[in-house]
Amino acid sequence: MANHWVLKTEPGSYPFDRLVSERRAVWDGVTNALALKHIRSMAKGDQAFIYHTGDEKALVGLARIASDPFPDPKGDDPKLVVVEVEAGAPLARPVTLAAIKADPAFAELALVRMSRLSVVPVPPNLWKRLLAMGGVPG
Repeated sequence: MANHWVLKTEPGSYPFDRLVSERRAVWDGVTNALALKHIRSMAKGDQAFIYHTGDEKALVGLARIASDPFPDPKGDDPKLVVVEVEAGAPLARPVTLAAIKADPAFAELALVRMSRLSVVPVPPNLWKRLLAMGGVPG
């Protein structure tokens, strides 16, 4: 069964539109130990939301994990791992962090509880709810 994730990015550094235009990218730059543990848990075929940090603070698009985790080819540190990510569709409606925090169902979601974490797992029931909030048929 596929897992679901939120991948955070600063839109000034790597916006979702760029992923769409490039179609596929290596998701790198993650150094937090827990976020790296989550990347190691990913598998080809998992689904992800792309979340814009900064002023936007919103889920903006969908993506698919296109590879199993592998060592960061740019890194000298064997602990650093990456995955390839393939762009999906933009959400019909961005889902703001404020809207997520306003819904008590998301109280335990790591996106709410651990705001600095750049890679966040999403349980299947909450994934469906977020898809609906974004205007995507679940």
